[in-house]
Amino acid sequence: MERVKLQLPDVFPFSTEMKLRVTDMNYGGHVGNDRFLALLQEARMEYLQSLGYSELDMEGVGLIMRDAAIEFKKELHYGDTIQIDVATSGIDAMGFDLFYKISIKNANEWILAGTAKTGMLCYHYALKKLAPIPSKALEKLSH
Repeated sequence: MERVKLQLPDVFPFSTEMKLRVTDMNYGGHVGNDRFLALLQEARMEYLQSLGYSELDMEGVGLIMRDAAIEFKKELHYGDTIQIDVATSGIDAMGFDLFYKISIKNANEWILAGTAKTGMLCYHYALKKLAPIPSKALEKLSH
């Protein structure tokens, strides 16, 4: 069976920490794949906010997810403190990729729990159509 293998960027300029809640757990007692994507969205929102944006307003256009890929490495459990690092890569005229590294805090070290990528496209929600990346946003995402 073929596996997803992500090529991560060398530098992750944004990082956030979260403590996992009971509502993040599934019936197996760990974070399920649907909640994993929700944790990525939270990190994405914080990353965009650090640039002065949101998913609905990035210099007048919104963002819509085109695709997602996840490599699970370790289970995440209730009460775990996690760190999600975010980096932008693969920028083109209409969108970009966001890469994520998810780590679990274990004593004084961080252990890799997973990696992920979401393909994001610029989208004009009122017109219901794709839009080019605004130049000012392109400049911020490139750093």
